[in-house]
Amino acid sequence: MNTAITRMFGIKYPIICGAMQWLCKHELCAAVSNAGGMGNLTAGNYETEEDFRAAIRATRALTDKPFMVGITILPSVRITAGHHQMYLRVCAEEKVAGIEVSGAPVDKAAGPEFIEMLKKAGVKLFHKVGSVRHALHAEHAGYDGIYAAGIEEGGHPLDDDVTTMVLTPRIAESVKIPVVTVGGIATGKSLAAALALGAQGVMMASRFLASKECVVHDNIKREIVKRRENETTLICKTLHLQGRALKNQVVRDICDIEAKGGGFEALYPLIAGERMKRAWEEGDVEVAPMMVGQSIGLINDVLTCKEIIEGMVKEAKETLAGAASLF
Repeated sequence: MNTAITRMFGIKYPIICGAMQWLCKHELCAAVSNAGGMGNLTAGNYETEEDFRAAIRATRALTDKPFMVGITILPSVRITAGHHQMYLRVCAEEKVAGIEVSGAPVDKAAGPEFIEMLKKAGVKLFHKVGSVRHALHAEHAGYDGIYAAGIEEGGHPLDDDVTTMVLTPRIAESVKIPVVTVGGIATGKSLAAALALGAQGVMMASRFLASKECVVHDNIKREIVKRRENETTLICKTLHLQGRALKNQVVRDICDIEAKGGGFEALYPLIAGERMKRAWEEGDVEVAPMMVGQSIGLINDVLTCKEIIEGMVKEAKETLAGAASLF
């Protein structure tokens, strides 16, 4: 495939793994990159500079292909503004291929000097946004690309609540830098749709959660395969930090607390990151808010990253060829 994303990074396919707390470590990151896509090393998994730098080097020991680093700049009890600045600085020093920024933009959260530092190091900077206005800001600030994240995505979609189908073409027609579609992506058909809407690639996380290389309990993978597209919901809207999570017992408890007017103190014990880490490791699907997207309705099996990516590309080509034959 030949798109602005494959040319920018020198990768085979414009398929990027999104950041996943506790899961996007060096094993999964390298597996996606080795399969021809773009792996993701999620910075928030590491609390010290030594551990973060070691993770980058551990990834490079497993692949000579480029990969992204995911940095989420949102309110957190565990990760501070100092961590964000450290992650950005180390990425520049290690000359990683690119950074996926979620939440606040780098120029506002850390300062425009960090964008200049990354540019001098040759690090490509992408911002995950849910609106045209935020995409325009990122372009003006000097970002190299945009992740257009529709409300379907797992994690923390913008509360504008715009769908991928509308957001991708709106952003693609509004900026001159490459756009990557996020939200509802898990198959070759969704890759074909994103390209038809004006994107230069796709980013997905839930599909790679259900991969053989993802270091998560098999119970979690089986649950993702079993669940359908209507089995996620939005939580933490009352905190102005909405997130899309799989419906389970703890999510029902969170929704009950919010409906009764409970605030951060009541919610925090149920949404703390350590709770999710324990669930991923132990395989209990009821005790943590598992942040997955509506794309779980498209996930029917657990495959290797290579099988996932190559299968998507094959299906996308067939889908686009089939659509062209209608004219």
